[in-house]
Amino acid sequence: MSKSLARKNGVILALDVTDEKTALTVSREVAEAVDAIKIGYPLVLGTGLSIAEKLSRIAPVIADFKVADIPNTDRLICEHVFDAGCDAVIVQGFTGPDSLTECVKTANEYQKKVFVVAEMSHPGGDHFFTDSVSKEIAAMAKKSGAFGIVAPATRPERVKELRGVIGSGLKIISPGVGAQGGSAADTIKAGADWVIVGRSIYGSKNPREEAEKVKREIEKYI
Repeated sequence: MSKSLARKNGVILALDVTDEKTALTVSREVAEAVDAIKIGYPLVLGTGLSIAEKLSRIAPVIADFKVADIPNTDRLICEHVFDAGCDAVIVQGFTGPDSLTECVKTANEYQKKVFVVAEMSHPGGDHFFTDSVSKEIAAMAKKSGAFGIVAPATRPERVKELRGVIGSGLKIISPGVGAQGGSAADTIKAGADWVIVGRSIYGSKNPREEAEKVKREIEKYI
């Protein structure tokens, strides 16, 4: 039975490996230190979507597919994601309110969650996701009834500003901690509910130790 996302540690593992054995091994090692596992195209293309159900026995799974299409196609994608055992899906908001609303409607039918990308964490992430665009997408996410948004740990000031847009009702997950240079403590202080950490955990010789390190860093602010 798949697990449901709840905040305990404030850490989400971004599992961007490409083989099943590594994915399952790392996930089991860090299960007690993270609240969820985020999977994306690298792992799913390498192993098949069936990996989601296997991981969902270990921890809640977030499908980071950044869904961005017309409403009917978005619905079909979300249905497959939720049928596979994922607890949440990450979607883009730039496709407009009709596409986003369809994703949220589908998630509600499955009693699952939708996170909307308000801004990405890489250096070029603020090229098109400008201040006004990010805030507009965040406001649209709130209006649509989404569970939360994605905001960059690499720019904690943006996390704080976007928290101001959505208020306390929505959750914020923030990628970019670790290899991209974001600080877990700064991100949580800025208003994020979870930080997303990938390479510095799954690429470590001791993934559990690295996950625990991030957990300890943010424990002061939870």
